Amino acid sequence: MATRSDRHRDLRYQADETPSYPVSLGLAFQYVLLNIAGIVITVAIVVRAGGGGEAYLAWAAFAALAVCGISTLLQARPLGRIGAGYILLMGTSGVFIAVSVAALQLGGAGLLATLIVASSLFQFLISSRLSLLRRIITPTVAGTVIMLIAVTVMPIGFDLSFQVPEGAGPAAAPLTALATMLITIVIVLRAKGALRLWGSVIGAVGGCLVAAGFGTYDMGIVGDARWFGVPAGGWPGFDLSLSPEFWAMLPAFIFVTLVGAIETIGDGMAIQRVSWRERRATDFRAVQGAVAADGVGNLLSGLFATVPNTTYSNSVSIVDITGIAARRVGVCIGLTFIALAFFPKATAVLLAIPDAVVGAYIIVLIAILFVLGVEMVAQDGIDYRKATIIGVSFWVGAGFQSGQIPSEYFGSWAGQLLENGMTSGGLVAIVLSAFMELSGPRRRRIETRLNVEAQPKIQAFLQDFAAGAGMGEDMVGRLGLAAEETLLVLLDQKDDDDALGLRRLRVTARKDGGGAELEFLAAAGEGNIEDRLAFVGGRAAEVPVEHDFSLRLLSHIATSVRHQKYHDTDIVSVRVDPVAAKA
Repeated sequence: MATRSDRHRDLRYQADETPSYPVSLGLAFQYVLLNIAGIVITVAIVVRAGGGGEAYLAWAAFAALAVCGISTLLQARPLGRIGAGYILLMGTSGVFIAVSVAALQLGGAGLLATLIVASSLFQFLISSRLSLLRRIITPTVAGTVIMLIAVTVMPIGFDLSFQVPEGAGPAAAPLTALATMLITIVIVLRAKGALRLWGSVIGAVGGCLVAAGFGTYDMGIVGDARWFGVPAGGWPGFDLSLSPEFWAMLPAFIFVTLVGAIETIGDGMAIQRVSWRERRATDFRAVQGAVAADGVGNLLSGLFATVPNTTYSNSVSIVDITGIAARRVGVCIGLTFIALAFFPKATAVLLAIPDAVVGAYIIVLIAILFVLGVEMVAQDGIDYRKATIIGVSFWVGAGFQSGQIPSEYFGSWAGQLLENGMTSGGLVAIVLSAFMELSGPRRRRIETRLNVEAQPKIQAFLQDFAAGAGMGEDMVGRLGLAAEETLLVLLDQKDDDDALGLRRLRVTARKDGGGAELEFLAAAGEGNIEDRLAFVGGRAAEVPVEHDFSLRLLSHIATSVRHQKYHDTDIVSVRVDPVAAKA
């Protein structure tokens, strides 16, 4: 069976490579084809359910496409610390539907715009302080949320696949969806080379041809649309009165923004797993950039008074299917969305694609996304604690999404939020992870400077910790060796980047079962210890022994080593078990 690493080697273009512009534009069209209907339909649902007029709807749809294009550009080509540097398509967020409709009903589009701007600032705070949430928003939580995205979105795909247009025969939609799905799956599974890149587009064309045979491809939408234009008079301005309605709705918007940020964190981690031929450790600076770009998208959505956006998780699935992760494709996607905002006729061509075709694509892509979520939660192994968090959270989310857990028992506002499986399950995962952290053994810590002189202080600290935890001499020695080698590796990175100057180091220790967890928090250089451990482990003969001796020794002492790089902060977590447990 092919491993994830084997499949990564199938990448035609990884993130830092550049395919030709025809290939890039073709894939950009594929992304747009799959997502533009959802973007515009979400806006239409919010505006019409909230009582907005047609003029505002036209403006909100135009603004949503423009904002999605700008924020997708930022994700592909970061501006400073804003953007992930990967293909992460941005689109209108379904988790905002309930609160956005309520805001429109309470105070109109002006109140909605003000609330979105205010809550977007919270997302910038999350991005800048993401390292503080590391023990709560873990790969287990992020992977569970990604799995729940499938639970939330898959019913939409099935519903669309069986929606029969008025006047069409009952078999029109299911046969159209079946043709689309079969063509796509056959190409994905069997095609090689360039043909695989166009699998989704070919499937869409095949589905549309079947739909045309049933008379369900609506050319009237295309004929009625204008060629070029910007909606006039639709922008509603802001409601700056800070009314009681504003303060009543703000907590709900902040909470939903947090849910959207968790989804973006999961997507930011998942896209890195499929964008390189050789597996790399997650770079949390890219995740911070993804959340910051999401915040910019929400800020612009508020300024333009349209529905907030978030990362679309099918970006990960499409990269995995096509084998192209080049940033140039992300740039082309962003430019395509911006162009379509000004060309209603082109948008109408895509909007005319039957629901059955869109539904079939959603089923294929979200099925792949679910597996990526499973891989994420299993990347560091699964013990009974993780299994409990994943299992309970997933099935609570599935219960709310399916209606088996009645959301009306939780009140009107909370019920509307919890009936979304991603929101309810994600919240359970966060609560359980926080409980695990707060109820665990107390952590002991020491702070010092990141230099060689810190070694005796750390050794004395660990001896006191081990004595208090009742650990034997063997564990005391193993902890001391692990700490010494980790410090040397951090110092080695420090020497590579002297511009950062003097830095502080905080070491924490906590007993866990028969072993211990050590955490080193510091500002260090550009490398990643996990990547270097994998490198020296896989190509030992090609690496100078004297340069990576500390890494080799650390790999033998520690049960696991996890390195999380954030802007200005490095966190190295080292797990040390007794010899019998490690063996």
